[in-house]
Amino acid sequence: MRGLGVVGCRRLGLAGSLAIGAGGWAAGRLPVHDPWGWWTDRGPTVTTAGAALAYAGLTALVVAWWAYGRTGASVRHTLVTLAWWVAPLLLTPPLYSADVYSYVAQGAMVLEGHDVYSQGPSVLDPAGFAGDAAASVGLHWTDTPAPYGPFFLLLARGAVALTGGTLVPAVLALRLVAVGALLLIVWAVRRLAREYGADESGALWLAALNPLLLIHVVGGVHNDGLMAGLALAGAVCALRGRWVLGAVLIGLAMMVKSPAGLALLFVGVVVGRGSAGTPARRIVTGVFGPGLVAATTVLAVSVLSGTGFGWLHTQSVAAGIHTSLSLSSDLGAVLGTLAHTVAGADPEAVKSAVRLLGLAAAAALVARFGWRSATGRLDPLLGLGLALTALVLLSPMVQPWYALWGVPFVAARACRGPAGRGLAVLCAALVYETHPSGSTPGIGFAVMGVVAVTGWLLLRREAAADRATSGGAGVPGPRRAGTVRDGVATGAAPV
Repeated sequence: MRGLGVVGCRRLGLAGSLAIGAGGWAAGRLPVHDPWGWWTDRGPTVTTAGAALAYAGLTALVVAWWAYGRTGASVRHTLVTLAWWVAPLLLTPPLYSADVYSYVAQGAMVLEGHDVYSQGPSVLDPAGFAGDAAASVGLHWTDTPAPYGPFFLLLARGAVALTGGTLVPAVLALRLVAVGALLLIVWAVRRLAREYGADESGALWLAALNPLLLIHVVGGVHNDGLMAGLALAGAVCALRGRWVLGAVLIGLAMMVKSPAGLALLFVGVVVGRGSAGTPARRIVTGVFGPGLVAATTVLAVSVLSGTGFGWLHTQSVAAGIHTSLSLSSDLGAVLGTLAHTVAGADPEAVKSAVRLLGLAAAAALVARFGWRSATGRLDPLLGLGLALTALVLLSPMVQPWYALWGVPFVAARACRGPAGRGLAVLCAALVYETHPSGSTPGIGFAVMGVVAVTGWLLLRREAAADRATSGGAGVPGPRRAGTVRDGVATGAAPV
């Protein structure tokens, strides 16, 4: 794969992205009714062919991405490649998920004055404002209150108001928000990589060029990209001494999705170290300063938005859904069935207990990463990325795009290290979990396993080659790219 070169990888990835987009028009998450007639069902034969085309394109995109990470491409070439790979996904129907229909419906609910934190999209008139979006919401979510904070719902309301609630333009308006989030991730990751003297192009490769992000943030229009982008921008500000603005941005990220609040713990470490005064004063500033600013931001936006504080009570609405990617839910289900068979125990009670233990383990890991960061044994940015990843892996409800919470923080700090390489393999595998329509066929998990094993073997082979090249000194850590010739950074560390 190293022989493809920058241009070859770019063209292969473009072909893959074009195939995903073309297949998505037939096999994506099509709405129940599209008044424009753009995104309509074309029958089972075309749908099957579209899905096959999308899967083939996805494989081409993953191969191109993996190979691109070994080219040592310059930042400029990486940004051009990103634009090429994003463009075919801009006008497609929603891919791999129906969540964006929920966003549109919830935006319409806010606009019409419904309590979005006590009611679901089913309260909207099917023949009325944003009715097409409400009818297309996934079955789990039609009567479910919104788990998102007021800042994101204001954006959704704006998209609906701007487009009159018409389905296609409303979805495309929210896709523009997703593309804006991608641009924010690019901006923040580049600056964070510079702060650490890390490989800027490699950081972009893992954080932004990542196929998992392209198909789920751009294609699927998930708001996880916006949460990550705002939290990353907050980290940039904190590292540059503008921690008040950074805390405001993290507060906004929390009002997209609440897990962004973990950033306050690690940003507090940065703030405390950079503050003037006695050690006690620095500790107080780091512990309380960012949190108070973020809390004030949350209070102000919650009041001014008119949606109130109901979102604080709806953060667990998704926890009751069993997703097969959740290790704690899967283990709980197995142990619950076994306990019921052997001792007649309530399987749901056992499953709930195991899920709680998973969350407790996640909290313990977050605390450990936080303590190591505070005591100088772990970089705070890397600690934040690891903490978010631990939270995802041990949560009772996991979706593949949740992996994107921690990836950009690890990418900016240690894209060439063990954590970055491991997350690269994880992302390459997770893209196969979901069908373009949003379903999760069993074959997807089998392919995930094959890709994960293949990626691990490739990393082992590359590590052995690195050791041989360096005379047994081990795998090199992150370092600056060298000079740039013809778009290639000579001296860049291999991924």
